[in-house]
Amino acid sequence: MATQIVTDKQIYDRVTQEAIAGAASYVWIATADIKDLHVKRGKSMIPFLQALSGLIDIGVSIRIIHSKEPGPRFRKDFDRFPNLIDGLEMILCPRAHFKTVIVDGVLAYTGSANLTGAGMGAKSEFRRNFECGILTDDPKLIQPLMEQFDELWIGGRCQPCQRKEYCATYHELLG
Repeated sequence: MATQIVTDKQIYDRVTQEAIAGAASYVWIATADIKDLHVKRGKSMIPFLQALSGLIDIGVSIRIIHSKEPGPRFRKDFDRFPNLIDGLEMILCPRAHFKTVIVDGVLAYTGSANLTGAGMGAKSEFRRNFECGILTDDPKLIQPLMEQFDELWIGGRCQPCQRKEYCATYHELLG
């Protein structure tokens, strides 16, 4: 595949429909905003969380770093899939603004798109954001993206950040 520029609907097709849907071991997602994105499965559009639930069912580990609490529709979808409670790991980091998706450590997207319908290009041609990013299978590009994600995930930036009181795992947010 090499490294490619992906824009607009290509992000949706290549990242959500191909890369994430084809994950075998793990998916790491970093996004500033997370909403009730829907993805095409067969002839239907389903909540992205349903797609993640299906991946969890086959043993794929899912981690999401996001910068603000998801909206009520996301929570409603979340509650429909009980395996997300233990199978989906999420942390809130108010300073996280990078948008990265890493699949199985062998494929990565990084760019401007948040994990929303408008951002990932799932909306109609005239209702989506104008986005761009890079999709790559180059280990030299994937490694630093994984290192950035992992450093936030393990709390490596919490002490100097001084905003830890605003951070939470999703389980803490759900109470």
